Amino acid sequence: MALSLDREAYYRRLRRLYGSWQKGEEEYGGVDAIVVAVGVDEEIVYAKSTALQTWLFGYELTDTIMVFCEEKILFMASKKKVEFLKQVAHSKGGESANGVPAITLLVREKNESNKANFEKMIEALKASKGGKRIGVFSKDKFPPGDFMKSWNDCLSKEGFEKVDISAVVAYTMAAKEDGELNLMRKAAAITSEVFTKFFKERVMEIVDADEKVRHSKLAESVEKAIEEKKYLAGADPSAVEMCYPPIIQSGGNYNLKFSVVSDKNHMHFGAITCAMGIRYKSYCSNLVRTLMVDPPQEMQDHYAFLLQLQEEMLKEMRHGTKLCDVYGAVMDVVKKQKPELLSKITKNLGFAMGIEFREGSLVINSKNQHRLKKGMVFSINVGFSDLTNKEGKKPEEKTYAMFIGDTVLVDEEGPATVLTAVKKKVKNVGIFLKNEDEEEEEEEKDEAEDLLGRSSRAALLTERTRNELTAEEKRRAHQKELAAQLNEEARRRLTEQKGEQQIQKARKSNISYKNPALMPKEPHIREMKIYIDKKYETVIMPVFGIATPFHIATIKNISMSVEGDYTYLRINFYCPGSALGRNEGNIFPNPEATFVKEITYRASNMKTPGEQTVPALNLQNAFRIIKEVQKRYKTREAEEKEKEGIVKQDSLVINLNRSNPKLKDLYIRPNIAQKRMQGSLEAHVNGFRFTSVRGDKVDILYNNIKHAVFQPCDGEMIIVLHFHLKNAIMFGKKRHTDVQFYTEVGEITTDLGKHQHMHDRDDLYAEQMEREMRHKLKTAFKNFIEKVEALTKEELEFEVPFRELGFNGAPYRSTCLLQPTSSALVNCTEWPPFVVTLDEVELIHFERVQFHLKNFDMVIVYKDYSKKVTMINAIPVASLDPIKEWLNSCDLKYTEGVQSLNWTKIMKTIVDDPEGFFEQGGWSFLEPEGEGSDAEVGESESEMEDETFNPSEEDYEEEEEDSDEDYSSEAEESEYSKESLGSEEESGKDWDELEEEARKADRESQYEEEEEHGRSRKRKAPAGRGAHPRNPGPPKKKRK
Repeated sequence: MALSLDREAYYRRLRRLYGSWQKGEEEYGGVDAIVVAVGVDEEIVYAKSTALQTWLFGYELTDTIMVFCEEKILFMASKKKVEFLKQVAHSKGGESANGVPAITLLVREKNESNKANFEKMIEALKASKGGKRIGVFSKDKFPPGDFMKSWNDCLSKEGFEKVDISAVVAYTMAAKEDGELNLMRKAAAITSEVFTKFFKERVMEIVDADEKVRHSKLAESVEKAIEEKKYLAGADPSAVEMCYPPIIQSGGNYNLKFSVVSDKNHMHFGAITCAMGIRYKSYCSNLVRTLMVDPPQEMQDHYAFLLQLQEEMLKEMRHGTKLCDVYGAVMDVVKKQKPELLSKITKNLGFAMGIEFREGSLVINSKNQHRLKKGMVFSINVGFSDLTNKEGKKPEEKTYAMFIGDTVLVDEEGPATVLTAVKKKVKNVGIFLKNEDEEEEEEEKDEAEDLLGRSSRAALLTERTRNELTAEEKRRAHQKELAAQLNEEARRRLTEQKGEQQIQKARKSNISYKNPALMPKEPHIREMKIYIDKKYETVIMPVFGIATPFHIATIKNISMSVEGDYTYLRINFYCPGSALGRNEGNIFPNPEATFVKEITYRASNMKTPGEQTVPALNLQNAFRIIKEVQKRYKTREAEEKEKEGIVKQDSLVINLNRSNPKLKDLYIRPNIAQKRMQGSLEAHVNGFRFTSVRGDKVDILYNNIKHAVFQPCDGEMIIVLHFHLKNAIMFGKKRHTDVQFYTEVGEITTDLGKHQHMHDRDDLYAEQMEREMRHKLKTAFKNFIEKVEALTKEELEFEVPFRELGFNGAPYRSTCLLQPTSSALVNCTEWPPFVVTLDEVELIHFERVQFHLKNFDMVIVYKDYSKKVTMINAIPVASLDPIKEWLNSCDLKYTEGVQSLNWTKIMKTIVDDPEGFFEQGGWSFLEPEGEGSDAEVGESESEMEDETFNPSEEDYEEEEEDSDEDYSSEAEESEYSKESLGSEEESGKDWDELEEEARKADRESQYEEEEEHGRSRKRKAPAGRGAHPRNPGPPKKKRK
């Protein structure tokens, strides 16, 4: 069976169960053995026996009998389930290794009586301790299938005394481990998301539009919402389900329990209670809130008191406190402050929660003597019912109830931690409507038919109108806070870094021979011929009759030519001033020395009498061998450069177990060899190993993965697992920080020769097959991911990009879809991939944001200022608002401007003088001045552009002179340009010149209008340059 079982968790939890049993507290004391039988029933969601199975194995196993005896454990199940359970049955050394009794697995035969197996289990029960009293979960009633019926009959014949141990087992399981708490936190986070982003928004829409919606319909819509990824906080929808159908009540009919269902009455706009709980990977969470539409003051006071009671309760919930004492403390507050509400408060104040939604034995009431333990999770719920609204006129308005509840975690010290962090103050749950008088004032300006058509309820005033601003204003306010924070943090970071001196790696010097003795004693050298010493990568050349060694690294290039009777060999050397590669500036340790730039050798092509070869042969051989040695040297240097800075990885620990998570038939990018090859990806103890069909291996360790991204095949032609690494790894002789494994979905090519018919059977079949293929692949990848996450105990978490937040842009040469994940911005489908970690980003700047442009660019500035900024070009302007919204939600500062800036220069300026940069206001230079103030409303875009970037007067003049030269051919023909360029000798002005000046003055007065038509005028009419308001001085003379 492909399912994997967490052996460590199983042994750890079984030890806890046996430990509690051996202590013999409460019902455990008189029990000789424990029997847990699970039948088949689709309708039973919560049962203690299935909860125990999920707790031990991570899965529910139907038609399975578990017998826990003092010295042995027996499991009886079908063949497949026994295969699954074998993972924990064969432990080396039996009991001593894991501290639990050895396990015996019995296979259930489908069509036989199973008598022999039943007898084995009965014998084991009789041999355990006294062999008379067995612990069972008496409340679990499964429908009597043949298998369960025959087992129960067999058990009854023996006359064992049955003891219900539900409560003590529940208490054993109640304190949660870290892994369980993480799942419960996730479940609580999803519940909070669904309530805030879906339910609350939907109720506000209903109230705003004065819709009539039934409670049951609204509850159904909440159940459908959990199928949509955007409400699931990045969780896998297949692992999310409701704990119970959401309970929505209003209009006088309230029952503050979790066993009721939403009725079919229409929602009344008064006190609306909503209870919902979401289960993630079998672990539950719960949330209760009351939304109030136009609450009178008394209702608000009661609600504030309810919040006070919940606070009191959280303070009391500490490790070691009795549940009845928590209840008593809350009741004392009610007696002291509002005794009239004693009869209205809910009978119990909550219950323990975990794999089961409600733990009946751990309820917070006046009688429960159980003590709280660190790690227990409770659903606490406080409510008042049957309260009277004195201002109510209609029957449904006269009675109301209030109910609030949260999922909380008990800690060692201090108050319990709330896991469902949904705001619950009056201002957050109150929906306030406008008065009719205010409406009339506003509507006087509207047309008559609008007035007649509107209902008296009018526009909704909740958090989004009177109390809150528009989305843009809200964003601006948040961005202002971020700006101050950003400058402060950046200044502090740079000050800390100042102490750390950057160590520059010295370039190794290439010395041919450390002493003359190492020089080869070859006849070629004595004969004054060119000799190449391959061992030391040196060319020995005769210079003025002396054999002189030159290391191959000093040779820039060589060329050979034949002219008439002679062959010429020309050797060029690197020397200061010659064109170097980008990173070869510091190649010369002593640039002031004298350098040889080139040497040319000549040899005859004519054979002299008595010689076997022509003299030019030496030059030809030298040319060939120098080329070879040079190539080998450059290849080695390139490889060393690649290896530079590579962090040594730990060795991969291979897990020899065959049930490792594994994906077959994947391609790797970048390719290991020239051709792409298939292979399989397998998860081991501390990392992945990809093995190609040829046998190449690539190891990726879990602790070296910065981002693991799963890109599903929805709307894509490939399905991808992408790993962005912390430190580069080497394979295929190159270093890589991005490695991905993918498989193609469907055909990437289309046959254009085929006639396309809409209802072609073959086409329909092919589409159907592709859909199935996609589904199959997605399921396989998801299963692999889940197993890997379980194997790494959630340390490695795969992120799925949010496609709905994606936008198009060109980070490299081609446009692709960039999608945010919870911690990065990625594109994994195109190559090269694009991954930006949001935590490393300092701020985002949008360039070329103008009305008449369809696209804009995005510049990503990193916290590490020495890192080059990332540019994403050609983003459609329609994506600007969604991108701002997303960045704002990630607490990332963004700015925008109309021009493209020289970022290399800006970053150099900042790095050279960080203190000066922050003294001048830091990053605020990117903000358009006077943003948000009404004074600047009339300011045109072009003026904003000028303020964003002010070149100095000298720069401007230089630029203008250059542009005059550029346009000189046009300028000679243009009469305006003659004026702007001035004349060589200043003399009295004639009428034409005076008229020209008048025209110029007119043009200056119309400057702003012209500016709005764009700056393109500069290029169309060079004469306009002379009329620029920034440069009122005398016209520039043309440079000769």
